[in-house]
Amino acid sequence: MTVEIVILAMIAAFLGLRLYSVLGRRAEHEEEPSAGRLEPRRGPAVTPRVPASTKADDSSAVGSANGRQRDLPSVSPAVERGLREIAAADRRFDAFAFVDGARGAYRMILEAYWSGDKEELRQLCDRDVFEGFAAAIDARVSAGETLNNRLIRIEDSAITAASLDGKLARVTVRFRSDIAAVTRDADGTVVAGSLDDAIESVDIWTFSRDTTSADPDWLLDETDEG
Repeated sequence: MTVEIVILAMIAAFLGLRLYSVLGRRAEHEEEPSAGRLEPRRGPAVTPRVPASTKADDSSAVGSANGRQRDLPSVSPAVERGLREIAAADRRFDAFAFVDGARGAYRMILEAYWSGDKEELRQLCDRDVFEGFAAAIDARVSAGETLNNRLIRIEDSAITAASLDGKLARVTVRFRSDIAAVTRDADGTVVAGSLDDAIESVDIWTFSRDTTSADPDWLLDETDEG
């Protein structure tokens, strides 16, 4: 009986050591920081970005989705020609991804303008557009007014123009959205608008990008109303 107890004790000790060695190494491995891990970077990445095309020689489509080529959005022949020229100059260009990025940029630029965030606007707009926004913000501050606006929804967004002038690509997007707009004076009193009634807004924005640049971001370089 004594011999059997000793043998069982030795087996238990052996299994215990094996279990500890395996779990110990796993715990140490999981606690080690991942080499090369980067923290999320906040910047102008929300401006229209386009992924790399996986089939650069396909002349019947622009861009790709999940490794498959997609047809162009429904556009006029002139716009289609412009999109193909841009895609030929920049194989990363994807018209669908561009529209998605433009919608994100539209929201960010509006919210930055409403809140008076010039630094955000500086990253998202070219110099002329930024200066226009900055002047309007300064005038609003001088008048002691603040905007309490909300973008309720973007009803529709569509590419209405596209061109390639040398190395400069320009794409125009028409946004139709619902916006609740309120202007308050220095005392916080509402002087215009209402948050209860959203107003339909139509904006025509043009984004541009140097197709030879390593920076994939597009900048807002022209605004208009529909």
